[in-house]
Amino acid sequence: MLGFSIYLHQEIDTEVKTRIKEMTDAGFKGVFSSLNLPEDDPQYLLKRLFTLGNICQENDLLLTVDISQSALKRLEFNIDDLSNLLDYGISQLRLDDGFSMEEVAELSKNIKIALNASTISENDFEILRKNDADFNNIEAWHNFYPRKNTGLDQKWFIDRNRWLIQHDLQVMAFVPGDGKLRGPVFSTLPTLESDRYQRPLAPAIKMLNQGISKVYIGDESLSDASLKQFEAYTKHDTILLNVKCCDVVPTYFGQVLHQRPDLARDAIRIIEGRNLKEGTVTPDAMPQNRSRGSITIDNIDAKRYEGELQFIKNDLPADKTVNVVGQVVKEDLNLLDVFKPNQAVKLVEN
Repeated sequence: MLGFSIYLHQEIDTEVKTRIKEMTDAGFKGVFSSLNLPEDDPQYLLKRLFTLGNICQENDLLLTVDISQSALKRLEFNIDDLSNLLDYGISQLRLDDGFSMEEVAELSKNIKIALNASTISENDFEILRKNDADFNNIEAWHNFYPRKNTGLDQKWFIDRNRWLIQHDLQVMAFVPGDGKLRGPVFSTLPTLESDRYQRPLAPAIKMLNQGISKVYIGDESLSDASLKQFEAYTKHDTILLNVKCCDVVPTYFGQVLHQRPDLARDAIRIIEGRNLKEGTVTPDAMPQNRSRGSITIDNIDAKRYEGELQFIKNDLPADKTVNVVGQVVKEDLNLLDVFKPNQAVKLVEN
């Protein structure tokens, strides 16, 4: 499942409502927000939360809200009031600092709970079991990390998630946005440091492929390009690949194409290329090196391979039987690593 973030530091105005509609139309199913905003008046926070909750209910969006013990005090709530937050349209609470496992177990009997995926321990599981926690209502959610160089290590993340999944918990993580960034640091909001400043579709696909159940956009919005990519992927299982092409390219470049079912190490090989060949492919006078992201077509000197269309994954030398006809834009190079067998792809010329 994919989700996005709406923060309560501003009014839920027309701009925010438009963003919610765009994300919903693009296939996103969940919303994350937070009550851990010490600088904001509690009265306004709850008013905005109620508005957001109503919008989420109207659009069948699952609303998860981050809350800590200090936020409870600021809102003049106690732990017994937490179930009442369901009246605000909240589907799930992500419990931040200050809650005991005994309290978590009791809350899980009435409301869905998300715990910190990085800190929950075997001892915590023992306490939860001892207190008859409803594990059907408990998930493990990773943090995002605003400060550069503080995001999680990828190997540790994979090992940690394997352990959590072995305990039958659904796992959630954040990928960065590439539209309006959330302050005060403005260095994007990823769970993994390696994802920081990345266009987010590829990191999201990687996480889903690793067994992560839910992936949310940490920042406040997506660029138009990313929004279109997510919509194409969620609705049509198609990767939109933004490219720069030479002056003369085949007319079929605007069609939906497909990766072969057998995955090559160095290139994405397109099934339709040779069948859609348009006339003779004349060799280039000066063959070019095939850098990562190069779009290539085999020429007549490749004999029966003439017309083969490839997107290069790993740098390759020039080849007199291969013409370079375009280049995947830098921001989309990470998508080359997430093509699955028979993956549908459509080239979008920039």
